[in-house]
Amino acid sequence: MIRLLPDSITARTSMLFTLLAALVFSVMGLVIQASINRHFVEQDQTVITGKLELINNILQNATATDNTTRIQRQLSSALVGHHDLVVRVQNSAGQDVFMAGHDRLPDAAMMTATGSLALRSWSDGTIAYRLVVTDILMSDGKPGWRVGIAINTLHHAKFLAAFERELLLIGSGGLLCMALFGWVAIRRGLRPVQKMAVVAESISAQRLHNRLAIETIPIELESLARAFNAMLDRLSDSLERLSAFSSDLAHELRTPVNNLMTQTQVLLSKPRENDDYREVLYSNLEEFERLARMISDMLFLAKADNGLIIPHRETVQLASEITAVLDFYEALAADKSLTLNTSGQALVMGDALMLRRVISNLVSNAVRHAYPETVIHVAVSTQGNEACLTVQNVGDTIPEQHLPHLFERFYRADGARQRTEEGVGLGLAITRSIVLAHQGKIEVSSQHGVTQFTITLPLA
Repeated sequence: MIRLLPDSITARTSMLFTLLAALVFSVMGLVIQASINRHFVEQDQTVITGKLELINNILQNATATDNTTRIQRQLSSALVGHHDLVVRVQNSAGQDVFMAGHDRLPDAAMMTATGSLALRSWSDGTIAYRLVVTDILMSDGKPGWRVGIAINTLHHAKFLAAFERELLLIGSGGLLCMALFGWVAIRRGLRPVQKMAVVAESISAQRLHNRLAIETIPIELESLARAFNAMLDRLSDSLERLSAFSSDLAHELRTPVNNLMTQTQVLLSKPRENDDYREVLYSNLEEFERLARMISDMLFLAKADNGLIIPHRETVQLASEITAVLDFYEALAADKSLTLNTSGQALVMGDALMLRRVISNLVSNAVRHAYPETVIHVAVSTQGNEACLTVQNVGDTIPEQHLPHLFERFYRADGARQRTEEGVGLGLAITRSIVLAHQGKIEVSSQHGVTQFTITLPLA
C-alpha cells in the first residue's frame, strides 16, 4: 500500500495545514471574485438605468415636428462623459435614429427587446455585453422608439483576469510562508515529545529513576507524561520485586540443596551401617519433598501471573469446606492448646479444591502464629451479592507497613513471622492468586494482637 502522507508528524501536519490554508484561500478568492463581479453588475445597472431614464425623457417629449437632427443632438448631450456606453435608437419603422459608442450594437441584440429593465448578458461570439433593450412609447401612447443601451464587459474581464493573477501570486506566496512558519511552529511544539523520547532512551534496568518533569510539559501532553511516569513507577516496582524474588528464590533453593550435599558428603566420608544410610536417605527425601512443593507452588504462581488459572465453576458450600479443613488441623491445634470454631454459611461459584486450599493456607497460617490457649475463629457471612469469609487469630501484631506486602512471594515481615521448616513462604501469594482468579479480593488487618484475613467472593 502506497503511503499518501509522510511518516514525519511535522511534515504531515505542515502539509495538512498548508492544504487547509489553500482551501481557505481558494474559497476567499472565489467569494471576493463573486463580490467584485456583483459590484460591476450593480454599477452597470445604475449607469444604464440612469441613461435610459434620460433617453426616455427626451424621446417621450419629442413631437412629430422634431427632426432627427435635433433628437440626435439632445441624445448626444445626454451621453456626454460616457464613452464606454453603446447606444442605438430605432424608430417605429426599424430605422436607426441614433448610435453612439465605439461599437455598434448588433441587429440581433436589438431584436431581444423586453419590458424589463434588468440587465442581460449577450454575446455575438467576439464581444460580450450587458444590455437593456426596451421600447419607448410616444406621448400619445403610440409605438415610437426602440432603445438599446449596452456596456462592453471587456474591461471588466481584463480587470478580473489581472485580479486573479495577483490573487494567485499573493496566495501562493502566503501559502509558502504559512507552510514554512507552520513547519517551524509544529517542530517547536513537538519539542517536548522529543524530550520525552530522550528520557525514554536513557531508561535502562539500572536507570529507572529518571522521570519527566511535569511542570515543564505542555497541558496537552501532561496526561501522557503522567502516564509515562506511572509506567516507570510500575516498572521500577516490578523490577525491585523481581530482583527480591530472585534473591529469595535462590536463598530458598540453596538451603535444601546445601543440606542434601552436606548430608551426602558426610555419609560418603566413611563406611557406615545400613541404618545410617537409610536415615540419611529419609532426611534427603524430606528435602526433596520440600523442593518439590516449592517448585509446584512456583509453577502455580507463574500460571496465575499469566492468566492460565481457570477455576472449575461449581456451587461450593463454604461451611462444608471450612469444617473439612478444621478437622484436618484439629490435632495440630490441640498440640498448641488452640481452639478452632466456625460460624455462618454461604454458597459461592468456584473450584472447590482451590477454595479449600485457600482456607487451608489461612488456617495453617493462623495456627502457626497464634498464641497458645487462644481461639481461631473462621466466620462466613453475606453482604449484598458477596460472601465474606474471615479467619481471625490472636498473636503478635503485624506492623502496618508490612501489611501490604504479606501476599508477596517469600516476604518476611519480622522475626516473629519467620517461616518455619513447614512452609516455603508462598502460601499467602498462592491464596491471593486463587482469590483473584475467582473475581474476589483479599485483605488483612492487624490491631491489638488480633490478625484477621478477609476474603470476599461472588455469591452463587
